[in-house]
Amino acid sequence: MLRINIPGRKDIILKYLVLDMNGTIAIEGHISEETISQINTLAEKLEVFVLTADTFGKAREACSSINAKLVIMDPARPGGQTKAEFVEKLGAEFTAALGNGYNDRLMLKKAALGILVLEEEGCSAHSLLAADVVVRNIRDGLNLLLKPKRLVATLRD
Repeated sequence: MLRINIPGRKDIILKYLVLDMNGTIAIEGHISEETISQINTLAEKLEVFVLTADTFGKAREACSSINAKLVIMDPARPGGQTKAEFVEKLGAEFTAALGNGYNDRLMLKKAALGILVLEEEGCSAHSLLAADVVVRNIRDGLNLLLKPKRLVATLRD
């Protein structure tokens, strides 16, 4: 569990971390060693899930060294709704979500903390508006959770 006290706002109590894969933690299906290390460190405090439609067919291999539950979504269902329902089922009020694509917009909005990651693939303007925080890359996004005083500085009233 991770508790973040933000002056002027309700405390954020996190139990879960939901990560989009492609465009967020992975570029073209590849996850960097630094990102793997950061996720594994966070997994000591949070239950971590990686959600993907497995666009590049590399999800199982790419996530094999990550201490997270891989959830491969049904590509026949709308991804945005599937991700939002997943976050709701976990408990949105205890969830941090990181994503970049249009299909991440609903989970970013529902989660207690929605972080938009602007990586090489860009981001959806709809998701940008749904997020609480925007970061320039996955390293910075995960560091907000590893070093929560950065979140306090950004979100305080």
